[in-house]
Amino acid sequence: MRLRKRQRMAVLVLALIGIGTATALTLTAFEDNLVFFHAPTDVIAKAVPAERRFRLGGLVEEGSVQRQADGVTVTFRVTDTVTSLPVRYTGVLPDLFREGQGVVAEGSLREGVFVAREVLARHDENYMPKEVADALKAAGQFKPEPPALPRERP
Repeated sequence: MRLRKRQRMAVLVLALIGIGTATALTLTAFEDNLVFFHAPTDVIAKAVPAERRFRLGGLVEEGSVQRQADGVTVTFRVTDTVTSLPVRYTGVLPDLFREGQGVVAEGSLREGVFVAREVLARHDENYMPKEVADALKAAGQFKPEPPALPRERP
């Protein structure tokens, strides 16, 4: 009888160790793949580590968009109306990308320049991250879209 009890206890302990190990590995994988959002002021204030992937959001600064001679590299500045940060992106920009519009770029900081791997342009404030919308409201730059009118049925 005692042998059987010991075997059950051993199986239970091994199962708990297995579940604990699986949980630890899963949480570690999530931590490595999390992408955090930051406004330019946060990036400067918090000194985000180089090569750490994160999302940068704000407005494309007026007069800052410059297209390079290769035709695919673009440099511009993203601002939260307090601080601006230079961004370099190689690729095709979204159709809605333009100066004065909101943008979220994903990439990493290298030598003071945010190197974007992906650039997303929003079409109105409804798609803007809350942190950027709050920063724009505080600066008086938030311009909400008027509500859509209901469509008439034929």
